[in-house]
Amino acid sequence: MSWAGPEDIYLSTSLASYLDRKLLVLLRDGRKLMGILRSFDQFANAVLEGACERVIVGEQYCDIPLGLYVIRGENVVLIGELDTEREELPPHMIRVSEAEIKRAQKVEREASELRGTMRKRMEFLDFD
Repeated sequence: MSWAGPEDIYLSTSLASYLDRKLLVLLRDGRKLMGILRSFDQFANAVLEGACERVIVGEQYCDIPLGLYVIRGENVVLIGELDTEREELPPHMIRVSEAEIKRAQKVEREASELRGTMRKRMEFLDFD
């Protein structure tokens, strides 16, 4: 087993500057998680304390509490520090309950599926 060279040290400490800070983590599936980074490893696996998932549908949003959360590094697209001094969302955003945001997600998903179905039907007609 060889020792890590200087370039490996820079890669492994890139998340070290974010330890004990509030982060926003964007995952491959589009979920947005917020929490305090408590630990990470060389694969960018991370542990968030006080994590919550921010769900946004239109102008509504909800923070769903998750508690202590382990994130597999291969699912991470983006990690950024949140400024705790600033407002996190524009003022026109409306905070709603978890049940309401789930209903809004379902309606949005059904509308998206309907658009996809209509597009397939239009392609079938082939007006070109």
